[in-house]
Amino acid sequence: MEKPAFLDRDRPDVPDLVVPGGVTPFYLAGQPVRGRLIRLGVLADALLTRHDNPAPVTQLAGKALALVAALASALKFQGSFSLQIKGDGPVSMLVADCTNTGALRFYVRTDQDALENLLSTTPNPTDRALLGDGYLALTVDQGPDMERHQGIVDIAGDDLAAMATHYFNTSEQHACQVMLACALTDAGWRAGGLVLERIAGEGGTETEADNSPTPDAATDENALLNPDDASWETATILAATLRDQEVLDDELSSPRLLNRLFHEQNLHVSQPRALAFGCRCSRARLIDVLERFPEDDLDHMCQDNGTIVMTCEFCNKDFHFQRQSITVGR
Repeated sequence: MEKPAFLDRDRPDVPDLVVPGGVTPFYLAGQPVRGRLIRLGVLADALLTRHDNPAPVTQLAGKALALVAALASALKFQGSFSLQIKGDGPVSMLVADCTNTGALRFYVRTDQDALENLLSTTPNPTDRALLGDGYLALTVDQGPDMERHQGIVDIAGDDLAAMATHYFNTSEQHACQVMLACALTDAGWRAGGLVLERIAGEGGTETEADNSPTPDAATDENALLNPDDASWETATILAATLRDQEVLDDELSSPRLLNRLFHEQNLHVSQPRALAFGCRCSRARLIDVLERFPEDDLDHMCQDNGTIVMTCEFCNKDFHFQRQSITVGR
């Protein structure tokens, strides 16, 4: 006997894929610096290739996945952490989210005519050209019984990393450096990134500058900085040397890559965290949506063969329902 749709919570035929070391947290001991190195590996290809998007849109989506993985892994919560961008560009909406267990998913909504016009004149557009003007929102959703926490800022900057940095500067008001990468490699699509955050230092004190500094001090601006300022600046300079190819290289381990960057900065690498293919659709979820529509709308959706087809925008999977099996207001 076939299981009723409203009871069918089995996952659809999508990759059951986990990357054990997708997120590598770290900190620089005695310095006000912590961070996460994100490397999606084969998971990037599994997620991104389920959608038939042009390469620039796929690259933007890959960077969005890396960003939400980085930000979600820094929080203690139960539920989902999402990035949503709405703009007036060819990519009118981008949504990516990550659960507290590291399950990732995304979708983009595009204006095909506007996208084709842009790519015909600019084959490699910036993220800003794809998105246009609008807003960026980050949301923590812990379910219907918990209040949602959300921050919203305007889109600012040419790429997604700059937009995220603008969010932290505007909404969170603490220093953050973001690097994101996504590209089609010989092994398939790969995506990743590095996020550094400045945290409260341990015992740092302000250094008062003399009104007439010595020549040596005048030529070394770090001599006039709070020690925590100097440590943060050094960390960001080292992080800026990171290349996209290094982040996307499957043969280069995350601990080794971090050691390349911060081996002289008292680097401590923490326990890595897994990332996974995370679409949460099911026939039960979708039948619940359909049963909220009026009868007339359902009749309009119905095809000639008596079925209604719903497509999950996240995993691009089609679900077929018999119109006669849908009971409104169950």
